[in-house]
Amino acid sequence: MIKFNAANEIQDLQYFGEFGGVNPSISDSSTYTFLSAKTMFDTFEGNADGCYLYSRHSSPMNLYLAQALAKLENTEAANVTSSGMGAITSSLMQACKSGDHIIASRTIYGGTYAFLKNFFPTFNVETTFVDINNFDSIEKSIKPNTKVIYCESVSNPLLEVADLRKLSEICKKNNLKLIVDNTFSPLSISPKLMGADIVIHSLTKFINGSSDTVGGVYCGTQEFIDDTKNVNTGACMLLGPTMDSFRSASILKNLRTLHIRMKQHSYNAMYLAEKLENDGLKVSYPGLQSHKNHELMKSMIHEEYGFGGLLTLDAGTTDKANELMELMQTENLGYLAVSLGFYKTLFSCSGNSTSSEIPEEERLEIGISDGLIRFSIGLDHDIERTYQKMKECMQKVGLLEHQTISIF
Repeated sequence: MIKFNAANEIQDLQYFGEFGGVNPSISDSSTYTFLSAKTMFDTFEGNADGCYLYSRHSSPMNLYLAQALAKLENTEAANVTSSGMGAITSSLMQACKSGDHIIASRTIYGGTYAFLKNFFPTFNVETTFVDINNFDSIEKSIKPNTKVIYCESVSNPLLEVADLRKLSEICKKNNLKLIVDNTFSPLSISPKLMGADIVIHSLTKFINGSSDTVGGVYCGTQEFIDDTKNVNTGACMLLGPTMDSFRSASILKNLRTLHIRMKQHSYNAMYLAEKLENDGLKVSYPGLQSHKNHELMKSMIHEEYGFGGLLTLDAGTTDKANELMELMQTENLGYLAVSLGFYKTLFSCSGNSTSSEIPEEERLEIGISDGLIRFSIGLDHDIERTYQKMKECMQKVGLLEHQTISIF
């Protein structure tokens, strides 16, 4: 088990407001003044440390948040963006140029899939989608123009776990960058410690945790981060996915409780997964010994934070999945909504929502069935009560038989 205490690293970062406040002051400005024209020029060229020019370049609060997230992921630097997709696209467009080739996991977030499959080819960047743990297939897919292997630590929505150590070995041998989306497993998995070059998060999810903010981050070397912010050639600078300072401040405050929240998300998800599997339901959760990647993830995680807050349940058909989700929402067990990491449980039918960009035949081939429900398990205090109410809902829609007690 990895024993790096990332949460303590976050807590050790101390920022004081300009008036001594325990929270850093928010700079509510899009542009900044200079006493010297020469300093303005130097700042524009990136040669005036500590000076701010324009908020698309950087702002104090964005830098505070980026520094905290770099600590979280053990990287030299980071840059925050206005969405998770902003972080993904900025990183990939910086790492790849026209004529390059990417190898990507076949089970990734639908928006990322659509970017790689449909959008990037218009810039002459091609992607080969593979089973990310089929290393022979990966090695055979490498071409002279391959630049990146892209995957998710724990995939959306199938919860397949990538062997980051092995992928890093392949990347180093072939001079490739390993880019890892770690949205599903903050604190649980530290991709950089296993050889990843760039680590991405949708801050919208667990890191923020309150479903009120959209944001993203990519973490890497100082050189890579600087390259993405270059005024002439930087993908993030020129595409402009800038995070608002007020949103950065909100996320930074919520980041302080991430270590507490992730423990509870993981505890509740494990509890429900074990109970539902014992009931005979088709449940997938990396913490279960029945999960095909259980031992792999066990060898990768920071034990204290568990196996994460996501599980899936196959209801068989879309109609049955919809019936169950609507009933659970009526019974106040959570919300029929996409996204994840909220204090309430969120559930959605992946094939008709977050993975709908993937063609049906491909979805079915990789295992995203019509009735697959993705659950982001909330922070419920009485998880046994939650389980009993979920079980009642499943009995009402016919996924479980009613249990009767015979008295002789």
